[in-house]
Formats: sequence, structure tokens, C-alpha cells
Amino acid sequence: MNLGVGIGCLVLGMLGPVAGSFAGQPCDRYPKQDQPRCEKLWKEINAEAEGEVSRFGLDQLQRRREGKISQEQHLQENTAFITRSAARRLERLAERMAQR
Repeated sequence: MNLGVGIGCLVLGMLGPVAGSFAGQPCDRYPKQDQPRCEKLWKEINAEAEGEVSRFGLDQLQRRREGKISQEQHLQENTAFITRSAARRLERLAERMAQR
């Protein structure tokens, strides 16, 4: 397994519950006829985020192994990253849904 992909999957796995909680909700805000388009865009946006997630995970793992961050800092950084990442993806979704 490619380490970058493995770490990306690990971090995405950690994002799963958070991203999953947003997965239906953003599209539920749109009229029924727009929801399939929204769901397609949401999946694309999440796929686009994989590189960012992988880079974050690899960098964080390296700093953790080097003793530069503690377990508590690691968890705090994960929470902050997940929150920021989800907010950015929701913004992208709103922008793309505004385009017709």
C-alpha cells in the first residue's frame, strides 16, 4: 500500500463520521429536483479533498513520530482540520450549486 494513500484513507476514515453527517444534510437544503446534482457535486468535492487530507495526515504523522506534537495536540489538530475542511467543502458546494 502506498503510504500517502494509506494515510489519506486513515484520515478520510477519521473524517467519515463528520463528512458523513454532512453528506445528506447539505443536499437536503436544496429542492428535490436539485438534490441529485448536489449529491454528485458533493462526491466530487470530497474526492478533490483527498490530496489535502493525505498531505495533512502525512505531515501530522511525521511530526508525531518525531515527538514534535503530543497525542492531545494530534487530536486537537485533527478536530480543527476536520472542521475547517468540512466548512471549505460546504462553501465549494454552495458556490457550485449557485452555478447553473
